Amino acid sequence: MASAIKEMKIRGAPLIGVAAAYGLALTAYHSKAKSKKELIEQIEASANVLRNTRPTGANLFWAVDRILEKTKRPLSSVDAVVKAVVEEAQKIADADAQNNKRIGENGSKLVRDGDAVLTHCNAGALATVEYGTALAAIRTAWSQNKRIRVYVTETRPNLQGARLTAYELKRDGIPVTLVTDSAVGYLMSKRLVNEVVVGADRVVRDAVVNKIGTYTIAVLAHEHGVPFYVAVPTSSFDLAHTSKDVVIEERSLEEVTHFGSERIAPNGVNALNPAFDITPLKYVNSIICEKGVLTVREFQELTEKRTEPR
Repeated sequence: MASAIKEMKIRGAPLIGVAAAYGLALTAYHSKAKSKKELIEQIEASANVLRNTRPTGANLFWAVDRILEKTKRPLSSVDAVVKAVVEEAQKIADADAQNNKRIGENGSKLVRDGDAVLTHCNAGALATVEYGTALAAIRTAWSQNKRIRVYVTETRPNLQGARLTAYELKRDGIPVTLVTDSAVGYLMSKRLVNEVVVGADRVVRDAVVNKIGTYTIAVLAHEHGVPFYVAVPTSSFDLAHTSKDVVIEERSLEEVTHFGSERIAPNGVNALNPAFDITPLKYVNSIICEKGVLTVREFQELTEKRTEPR
């Protein structure tokens, strides 16, 4: 499971969190431990492996901590620990599916009939247990018979927008147009976009952390007066930290210098490949979550009430 997360065979912050929870459930289920102490040590060892897969998204750490918290409760036997861990992993998965639907219902209120929506990367069913986050708002609006169309950025270097988001929207029959990442300014200047809806891998007290390129889109949206919305479950909220605390994952240079197995840059050319960037909250109009639609001020009031780590 750790390899699948690290190698992006599983990706999307909510889905990574659920996968990590199931990873610990697998450890518990297949353990040959003779005592609770030995089993918990094995689960904690697996937790450390999972924590070291991808450093930026919040859900992975949230889910691992939630499972470990279960092991600290008074449990009568090894079997009781296994049962508690497996059941908690399933609860995390079930809650994600339910929360995605609520995010869709809440987010659809911001999408009007006839709107053109821009989204970045993939925040759909392939990044969650079901339905998606940013795409949940779009899907729900479409199910309400709103005549919308969607612009999808290709999302270099791994092309999650071109490969995944465009596929999901086409499969659902929602009109979709694929654009290069660098075409966003053109779309904004031509007034072709009514709002931007993206997901997020972490929302800290002063910023949104999401796929590289999000910050650029947010600044362009702000400059052109286009609302910028972030759709995310509260499990991605990290109210104990600010953007200064965030570790931005840097991935293999070959993702930039190569297209698949084919090298596209000259030999000897260096590359930089941050997987995420940081968008200050001043560029965000609202945060859509399962609890409702939060203004930035409402989100900041929430952070003031909860400053301790979960």
